[in-house]
Amino acid sequence: MEFFDSHSHYNDEKFDEDRYEIMHKIQEEGVTKCIIAGYNVESSKLAIEIAEQYGNIYAIVGISPNDIGENIEEIRKLAVNKKVVAIGEIGLDYYWNKENKDEQKQTFIKQIDIANDFNLPIVIHSRDAIADTLEILKTHKCKKNGVFHCCMLNPELVKEAVKLGYYISFAGPITFKNSKNAGTVIKLVPDERILIETDCQYLAPEPKRGTRNDSRNLKYIAQKIADVKEKNIEEIAKITYENAEKIFELKK
Repeated sequence: MEFFDSHSHYNDEKFDEDRYEIMHKIQEEGVTKCIIAGYNVESSKLAIEIAEQYGNIYAIVGISPNDIGENIEEIRKLAVNKKVVAIGEIGLDYYWNKENKDEQKQTFIKQIDIANDFNLPIVIHSRDAIADTLEILKTHKCKKNGVFHCCMLNPELVKEAVKLGYYISFAGPITFKNSKNAGTVIKLVPDERILIETDCQYLAPEPKRGTRNDSRNLKYIAQKIADVKEKNIEEIAKITYENAEKIFELKK
């Protein structure tokens, strides 16, 4: 059984002391492909640097809504690298930042343009900004569509995202005891549009909640989806692996 972690942050400082040891361990436990997500210029550069050392690790580059103000043209320069498989994580976050909504929107749109210029999908961060996120995706379409990463457990968001052709990626929160909508939302996502991720080092799933997360915990997320969809974990691992390969245009 193989897993594909579609969104991780091994470029985070929390992995500085044992980054390459962890990369070895996750592969020993069946995580045979992994994407490292940038969120600003420096983290995007480090994502590429790590990915270049492994045949089965890839990078996405972008400026997140929580890092507005960085030079977008630097992302364009990084996007030419052969290890870059998407532009992200990009989007809107009105939970942490309410004072710069217009700037967030413009940064989001400009990075969609970069994705279109390089014929890449996008990876979306959206928090407390559902209406504006969907409006931008409808009016500034990404040719390759993309992924709602660590998707909010909001049925209306998921329904609209699937209609627009986007993939839905689930992370640790679907396993949390207080995630009342998890089952409902998982059922809304067709098998051919579902992905799994850790978003590590954040959001460790139950029963590892409160610890530093890594890709070895994907199995708990996959098991939750398997339980809801009444499948076995092997089926979910295969479905999500193949879906990730498809959206990011990778071959096994």
